[in-house]
Amino acid sequence: MKKMCMFFVCAALAVAVSGCGMATIKPNYTTTNPELMRIGGEMPGNKEPEVINMGSYCLKVTDKWKADGKTPDGQPIWTKDSFREAIPCK
Repeated sequence: MKKMCMFFVCAALAVAVSGCGMATIKPNYTTTNPELMRIGGEMPGNKEPEVINMGSYCLKVTDKWKADGKTPDGQPIWTKDSFREAIPCK
């Protein structure tokens, strides 16, 4: 029984040491739609609010970019918030 416990302790230790010794995976920050998220550089410019006629009402869409953290190598992550408001049509 003592040999079996010692075997499992050595196996767990070997797994832990080999896991720490492996090269880390380089993160890949990409998106299929760069209009929602961007990595690095300066903050993208905010557009003027857009008014969309939906038939019986209009929709005012306002997009705002914000810094939403940093990548491990220090680049800013920019994400876009989209605000929608129902307004009467002119």
